[in-house]
Amino acid sequence: MRTFVYVDGFNLYFRMLKQRPHLRWLNIKRLSEEVLSKDNTVSAVKYYSARVSSRLKAEAPAIQQIYLDALATIPEVSVHMGMFLTSEKFAPLVHPPEFRPDRHMTAPWPDVVRILKTEEKGSDVNLASHLLFDAFRDRFDVAAVVSNDSDLVEPIRLVTQEMGKPVGLLSPVRNPNPALEAVAAFVRRIRPGHLEAAQFPDILEGAGGQMLHRPLHWRAPN
Repeated sequence: MRTFVYVDGFNLYFRMLKQRPHLRWLNIKRLSEEVLSKDNTVSAVKYYSARVSSRLKAEAPAIQQIYLDALATIPEVSVHMGMFLTSEKFAPLVHPPEFRPDRHMTAPWPDVVRILKTEEKGSDVNLASHLLFDAFRDRFDVAAVVSNDSDLVEPIRLVTQEMGKPVGLLSPVRNPNPALEAVAAFVRRIRPGHLEAAQFPDILEGAGGQMLHRPLHWRAPN
């Protein structure tokens, strides 16, 4: 079965990879093959992410580019970038009960604080648009979505129930969002063992002939 896989990069990162840096050097096509059935021929993997900012971590953009270069070595993988926005905003301040003053006292702190807010924009819209368009063009027999984002419920429902093409959920969490689970044609859970089995080699040759090295802090501890 021709199978397209749509990967919500940030959702996968925050659900499984943030706490497992030694598993971030991830071959997402191999991961898809590890989780899916042997009947699925993974003919395309679409990865949705955004350019990270150096504002919070100076080396982050360079590390991300190394990973994107590694993904570019896989012919079936395409990368689709949204936007990563960083802005300063005011937010209401909530004090823990033990620090709240007596109601007769005047609080010595403001009711709001200025925060640095980071937001990823566009990935879910891009993923949903491509899923619908590829289904309309009959480019796959089966699709699978790697995410736990409930914003994707409606596009999955439309493709599965209205267009008659099964869309499965490759869940990065133990208990998937019930709304996603309800519309998916099947659900498979991504386990740490799947990630371990789908790592790039520590050194691989990039598409342009350069050698790509797994970032040092993405290596397994000795």
